[in-house]
Amino acid sequence: MPLDAICLRAVLHELRPQLIGARIDKVQQPARDQIVLLLRGNLRLLLNAGANQPRIQLTNILRNNPAQPPMFCMLLRKHLVGARVLSIEQPDLERMVILTLQCTDEFGEISQKQLVLECMGRRSNLILLDAQGRIVECLRRVDADLSATRQLLPGLFYHLPTPLDKLSLLSQEEDSLALAQRGGDAEQPVDKWVLDHYTGISPLIAREFAFRAGHETDVRFGALNDAQRGALVQEFSDTANAVKEDNYMPVILYRDGKPVDFTYRSIAQYSAETQVETRESFSQMLDEFYDARERQELSARRGRELTHAVTVARDRMARKAENLKRDYAATQKRDEFRLRGDLITANLYRMKSGEKVLHAENYYEDDCPTIDIPLDPLLSPQQNAAKNYKQYNKLKTAESHLREQIEKAENERAYLESVLQELAQAETEQEFNEIRRELQETNYIRKSSGKKELKRAFAPRTFKTSSGLEVLVGRSNVQNDQLTKKADKRDYWFHTQHIHGSHVILRCAGLTPSDDDLREAAMLASYFSQAKESSSVPVDYCPVKFVKKPAGARPGMVTYDNYRTLYVTPEEGLVKKLFLR
Repeated sequence: MPLDAICLRAVLHELRPQLIGARIDKVQQPARDQIVLLLRGNLRLLLNAGANQPRIQLTNILRNNPAQPPMFCMLLRKHLVGARVLSIEQPDLERMVILTLQCTDEFGEISQKQLVLECMGRRSNLILLDAQGRIVECLRRVDADLSATRQLLPGLFYHLPTPLDKLSLLSQEEDSLALAQRGGDAEQPVDKWVLDHYTGISPLIAREFAFRAGHETDVRFGALNDAQRGALVQEFSDTANAVKEDNYMPVILYRDGKPVDFTYRSIAQYSAETQVETRESFSQMLDEFYDARERQELSARRGRELTHAVTVARDRMARKAENLKRDYAATQKRDEFRLRGDLITANLYRMKSGEKVLHAENYYEDDCPTIDIPLDPLLSPQQNAAKNYKQYNKLKTAESHLREQIEKAENERAYLESVLQELAQAETEQEFNEIRRELQETNYIRKSSGKKELKRAFAPRTFKTSSGLEVLVGRSNVQNDQLTKKADKRDYWFHTQHIHGSHVILRCAGLTPSDDDLREAAMLASYFSQAKESSSVPVDYCPVKFVKKPAGARPGMVTYDNYRTLYVTPEEGLVKKLFLR
């Protein structure tokens, strides 16, 4: 979520005791939208003006800086290095921060400058002002072509953005409470009404108001009784008092092990699937949330890049296979060329050079029908016969070669389909890196130049059946091979039938697995396959000793026999229950 105005106020309340009076030692710009002020006392103040993550916070995360500092960074260094922080203000409940700084110029004269952070989504910006309020420079210049009402250019006087036509919990508390008492139309959702009429409130908090009043996040005004309307008004009053008293609590929300939101107060609207956790400080909370999100976005971006590369290769291989099949189909017509050669040879006595067509009786069919044989008028009759015999022999030779090439192309396409399946299941950066290495080793993407990347131990997904037997599920084709190679010959191997998916090993430790063990392992094989959303998925299984890897086969490609088949339906709840790591 973007940093809403009240949460921003909470962050600033936490920052003031640490920043007021601090001196700026260094200015860094690790990314286009990020400025880091290194303050005396080993403090790192991050100002982010990115569209998806605008914020201000103290950070402990070390970021890599470009070899050549951007021009905006150089300008800030010129004006701000050595400056002292005098104040940090937020205009009312706006998503803005104004840092007032005491600076000393190159002539030793003391003056004040302001650094303004506008945390307003895609219009976020970072602006440096001089003592008279003129713009010295800004991270993003806004001219008349971009905005007819508010330009941000060096030399212009800076003006605050026009406030939204909404009520503030602080400056208009009585009006805001009266409006909450009246409420909206009967069919209007409470949370959407709150967002439309009040400033500084995020969608998460608007849903929380609705939930605490009507016990549902999507409750409508028509469903609220008098007591519930009173509860809604009380929520507004309690929130306004908490903000006035600067009474906040850093809260981060986790779902499936991933941070999904954060706020400044307790949250009750979610079920047990979402964990609501508190943190010691807002800066710690923001570091944790955005670091995890940036790593997820990086992994997703790498996943998209790999998926695109594999998809292009897969489509290219599919086109190659289709072209080969077309050529192979042409070889099945080779007997026609031999027939033409035979009939031309049989009719040499009546042919003349320069003819374009031979009308000949086909002695190989009943009733000897007459057929037309095209001729090259530039060739003699003997040469035309030889040409047809040559084409026949060429197609006969090509048949076996094309059959081999088609098989190779189909195997390559199947391999690339399996890689796409692994990419669809990958979640962590380590998994994407493993698949990237596999594609580099199979020459589908280039290997990185420079320092050789160290391979790290990469554990498979591990589960335990209801009776306690361990089940291992491969995360990549290379790991699929390793699992099967290292497994005990008495362990059981599982794979979806004619469907791309992970290799699954049921470790039996010499014991005979029960029907439930086999079925749970088969269910895991179906879940980690392209048939994840299907039902009655066929899964083949057999002892590992019957699984073989053909010489020269791509990673993950095996043959097997003496197998049986189970039909199972993937169950996400059971997968989570059996999961170990």
